[in-house]
Amino acid sequence: MSDLVYLDYAATTPVDPRVADVMQRHLTQDGIFANPASRSHMLGWQAEQAVESARRQVADLIGADPREIVWTSGATEADNLALIGYMRANRSRGGHLITSKIEHKAVVDTALALEAEGFEVTWLTPGRDGRVTPEQLRDAMRTDTVLVSLMAVNNELGCIHDLAGLAEVAHAGGALFHVDAAQAVGRIPLDVAALGIDLMSLSGHKVYGPKGVGVLYVKRSPDIRLAPLIHGGGHERGMRSGTLPTHQIAGMGEAFALAAREGEADQARILALRDRLLEGLSNLGGIHRNTAVDVSVPNILNLAFEGVDGESLLMALRNIALSTGSACNSASVEPSYVLKGIGVPRPLALASLRFSFGRFTTEADIDRALDALQHALPGLRR
Repeated sequence: MSDLVYLDYAATTPVDPRVADVMQRHLTQDGIFANPASRSHMLGWQAEQAVESARRQVADLIGADPREIVWTSGATEADNLALIGYMRANRSRGGHLITSKIEHKAVVDTALALEAEGFEVTWLTPGRDGRVTPEQLRDAMRTDTVLVSLMAVNNELGCIHDLAGLAEVAHAGGALFHVDAAQAVGRIPLDVAALGIDLMSLSGHKVYGPKGVGVLYVKRSPDIRLAPLIHGGGHERGMRSGTLPTHQIAGMGEAFALAAREGEADQARILALRDRLLEGLSNLGGIHRNTAVDVSVPNILNLAFEGVDGESLLMALRNIALSTGSACNSASVEPSYVLKGIGVPRPLALASLRFSFGRFTTEADIDRALDALQHALPGLRR
């Protein structure tokens, strides 16, 4: 692996060694391994304390109360619980959901499933920068709209939504506002109260924590009810049953604590790396930015390479780990639905690669990627 340059952090991040160390202490017999629901002995109490400590670490980063944190298996389950759970529980109030065409598949496919159940979905078309404006949302609101779901940071483009502005419109129309913030943690400030967010999905593995664990933030309010998707045991205030994975939860908590301390510095360094890549590519020509860099996080950069096929370029860059879109869509031979959704012409959409950088990316990694691109592009274009 030492000769591979990893530039696919938007797909997943490596677990930070400090997080792995915390997880290890919650796995084996000489650690805190017990079931946190076992309240009849000390080992269970210790596991419960670890879970609650992590719950507070997650809550602190987003300005929430720990009681508003619901553990899930990841952001995908959190998205499902938010959309399906809320729409089903509030069917009598209205059956209309608003989202966008370029949301993560965890929201898109869940919204399609709700349509099959008889709910109505309005699919907003974002602008060329990948963002839905508050004005667009206002025009789409109806008297029976009960939920709006728009992501904080797009996973293929990196664009940042005006969350506060969108929340204000949703609330003015009597709807709740759900945000998939998996790509936002440690990259932009997230204060659920200040932004007006009612439901928010979070992931461990996008922020140097483990896979298989996530969170749904559920604002404490008598008006917010969710129908559970998983039954049995009544864990997580009845919203998500199942024995909690203490080691994964402790790891996610530590990852969020690190993001709180180091996220701003990480992003400043990553911005310099992104600019280094763009500057190094400036003399190659025929490169189009699908990412509107002035309204996007610095760690995601989507570029189209005119005159080449993206898959062929990816194969030519065999020592550079990149993707042609989101990992959930990478097996498709069709161009990215996100790029199509913002109006990128098909030839350019098929010629696009997503570069994503992270905590362990170095200047040497960027230089190696540039060298590989400068060698591969001319030959492929010929």
